[in-house]
Amino acid sequence: MPFPVLLSRIAWPVALLLAACGGNAADPAPPLKVMARGDAALGLRLLTQYQCGSCHAIPGVPAARGVNGPSLQAFGRRSYIAGRVPNLPDALAQWIVAPASLVPDTAMPSMGVSREEARHMAAYLGQLE
Repeated sequence: MPFPVLLSRIAWPVALLLAACGGNAADPAPPLKVMARGDAALGLRLLTQYQCGSCHAIPGVPAARGVNGPSLQAFGRRSYIAGRVPNLPDALAQWIVAPASLVPDTAMPSMGVSREEARHMAAYLGQLE
């Protein structure tokens, strides 16, 4: 599909959505934030307990200097999880619990994290700016 046609198919729904919300196209969209209604301090402890730092560099997590997975620095400012899934609280918790359920070909393993634990881990990651 040619870019101008694709752009017009995207631009109209976006313009209608902005008009319905009372915004205008000149207003910058705020970055998505992950606020998972969890306890960020507990999330920090859980990220350490599950040794997430063996694959990821994670600010605030002792010895989390992994290089096999992406750095999680400023994760709260990211728009997407794994470059594909909108960075929203429920999606992030689902990603932590069962990454392959959202991105089947992911290299990230399921680590046995419960949904409740994932909520806290998402709260910690979401406050990283």
